Amino acid sequence: MRLSRSPASVTAAVCLVMSLPYNAMPYDAKPHARVEVREAAAPEPFGASCYSRVTGSRVTAYCHNPYPRTDGVRLHIECDRWWDLDSDGAEVEAGPAQTVRLTGRCWKEVASVWVSHRKLAL
Repeated sequence: MRLSRSPASVTAAVCLVMSLPYNAMPYDAKPHARVEVREAAAPEPFGASCYSRVTGSRVTAYCHNPYPRTDGVRLHIECDRWWDLDSDGAEVEAGPAQTVRLTGRCWKEVASVWVSHRKLAL
């Protein structure tokens, strides 16, 4: 097989292929007539709104769930000292229109606090 002697002809061919409109390409990404395209359903609103307060080495978090689906919330505490154990609290169910209180503590200073959420079965 003999290759082209001029790189200009190869460049021209590549430019020609790249300038073709999308519909002229050999592959077709359009859906066929028999394929039914479904719109994705809007996500269901979910998740309790939480705020936390750190007082010394104690942590208190309040979570209010305004939505109809039950939210499983857990309090996570990261302690500042390397020898102080971090803690992950037990999961508490925050039902519809319900406010729950989560508490925990470190022996010394608290480095960070967050609350995780999980959708519970209806």
